[in-house]
This record gives sequence, structure tokens and C-alpha cells, in this order.
Amino acid sequence: MDSYVSTQIKNGIATLEFFHEKSNSFPFSQLKKLKKTLEELGDEDDVRLIILKSKGERVFCAGASFDELLTIDNAEAGEAFFSGFAEAIIAMKDCPKFIIGHVEGKVVGGGVGLVAGCDYALAHENASIRLSELSIGIGPFVIEPAISRKIGINAFSELTLNPKDWMSASWAKEKGLYNRVFSASSDLEKSCAEFAEQLSAYSPEAMRNLKSILWENAKDWDKIMPQRAKMSGQLVLSDFTKETLKKFKNA
Repeated sequence: MDSYVSTQIKNGIATLEFFHEKSNSFPFSQLKKLKKTLEELGDEDDVRLIILKSKGERVFCAGASFDELLTIDNAEAGEAFFSGFAEAIIAMKDCPKFIIGHVEGKVVGGGVGLVAGCDYALAHENASIRLSELSIGIGPFVIEPAISRKIGINAFSELTLNPKDWMSASWAKEKGLYNRVFSASSDLEKSCAEFAEQLSAYSPEAMRNLKSILWENAKDWDKIMPQRAKMSGQLVLSDFTKETLKKFKNA
């Protein structure tokens, strides 16, 4: 398969895995599937918590699909596309179950937003991060609230104003995006499983209430993120962005 969003549930732990053949990037249809799956798992009584991961070891998520961005020819379509990331992150925020990020491989753009949408993130030391949006003529507008919530506005500025620089997993942990970083894939896998098992033994009601408190300051995202999606949808139509995307695609 060239892409999927799949779920496996075992002992109350749902493992939500996504994959796309082009570096785990997200076309709009897959963002919608991710959102729907998160909502379904949130409503599933047999699920106590969720692990979010991607297939492969080299790239956790490359963000938005450049192929699909190049097809956008009007502001409405652009707004709809970027709303996909907004809606997926809002679904993570609103999900009553804790979401644990299992992050292996590089993380770019919207992928950083998805990691920031997790309640707790365990990462491999190869999980360096980059916000490349400014270099292609747009900006990480939609995902900014989630990232700034985790790492603060100064660290967010450091990322977004240096769109060609990779920040190490250690840097991401120091700033608060990652909670733990591991040098071996086996240790990451084991620790993620053990942490999920530990959490799953706690009171579902207590965890649900705690999550609502942890996200208490994010209540206005439902208004902010759609506005940011509109902003991005207009910028993606610019000649600068179109030409830059073509260069990336043909590189």
C-alpha cells in the first residue's frame, strides 16, 4: 500500500500508525482519516490510551504533501487543505484519552505539529526537527499554537526563522517537545510499551479529567486554527511558493 492510517487495539492500548510512501507526508484525504480515527478511538470504551507512530525509521512525518500543494489553484482549496492539519490537531486536543507519541526519524513542518499535539512524546535520537514553511513562502501558522504550547514562543521563533536548519532531538527534549530520547530503536519501543501499559492501569476518569486540565489554555484553537488555515491557503497560491515547491519536487 502507498498510504494508510491503521489501528491495532490490545489490552486497552490503541496503536495508531500512519504511512505514506513519500516520507510519511500527508495528503488531505489522509489527514481526514487521521482525524476520524482519533475521534473514533476517543469514543471507544475499550480504548484507555493511544500510541501515535508512523511506519519506518528514517522519517516520522514530512508534513504536508508537496504533490497536493502544487495542485491547489484557489484560496478555498488551500484553506480546506490546511484545515486538515488544524482539524487533526484539534482532534488530538479534544480526544479524552492520552496520546503518546512514538517518534522515530526526522520530523518536518506539520509533523512537528502532530508531535506537539501528543500528551507525551518518546523519541529516537534521530528524530531531529525542522519547520521549513518559511523557506517555501508560507509559514507554520496552523500548527503554531500546538508547538508554542509545548516549547514556548522563543523556541518556536528559533525554529521558524531558521527553516533550513535541523534541530536535534536533544534540543527538542530540552525545549519540551520530547519527554524522553533514546539511542536505540529497541529501547524506544520497549519504553513506549511499558509507559503505555503503566498509564493504562490508571483510572480512565482521572486521566480524562487530567487531560482536560492540561489542555485548558487551548480552548480558543477552534477559532484560531481555521483563521490560520485561511492565511496559509492564500499564500500557497503565490508564484514564489509554486516555483519553490516545483524546485523541491524536481530536486
